[in-house]
Amino acid sequence: MSRNDYQRQLEQLREDVLEMSNIVCERLRRALEALERKDEQLAEEIITSDHEINDLYLELEQDCIDLLALQQPVAGDLRFIAASFKIITDLERIGDLAVNLGEYTKRAERDRYPDIDIAYIGGETVEMVEAAMAAYATDDAAATGEIAGADDEIDALCERASEVVVQDLLETEAGSQANLDDVSRMLLTVRDLERVGDHAVNIAARTLYMVENDDELIY
Repeated sequence: MSRNDYQRQLEQLREDVLEMSNIVCERLRRALEALERKDEQLAEEIITSDHEINDLYLELEQDCIDLLALQQPVAGDLRFIAASFKIITDLERIGDLAVNLGEYTKRAERDRYPDIDIAYIGGETVEMVEAAMAAYATDDAAATGEIAGADDEIDALCERASEVVVQDLLETEAGSQANLDDVSRMLLTVRDLERVGDHAVNIAARTLYMVENDDELIY
């Protein structure tokens, strides 16, 4: 294979990873919309279409394996392929978290915690993922630190939300199954949104390593 063909394969891999991220972020936004509107039909669409993300992940995984096995890349190209391989794993897991939100939507019957702005927290996590992917797209190492900093804010928002739920549990009659279901669903929702932020940081960490051979954010 000529050097030009090899470079085109690397460029195509980046484009495909970015396309996967667009699909995942759109799926996550729609899952948040379904949760906010209690739209069970939209939630079911998110759940049943998860196989599309899984199939895309497997295709890109094979592309990465082929490039590693057949081209034996070194230095920067090797880091790029390895980073791409790790990033698609994070994207696939974000897709799974969107499915979780769809499942929670189907169980949601009322707004027990109006003071917890799930839409805002969720929107911030999607923007983190988009920012991390933009850094990957442009080899922007400087942006990766900002994404890690944004995760601290997400963690704080999620911690406060969890405290609201726990405090409510302590102060009210929690014996009914409905109350316990509300508590469980909200805590799981907050946990999953926090995990989305963690995956965004993982993407930023792999980008920093890819661009500068710097593993500061990985550990």
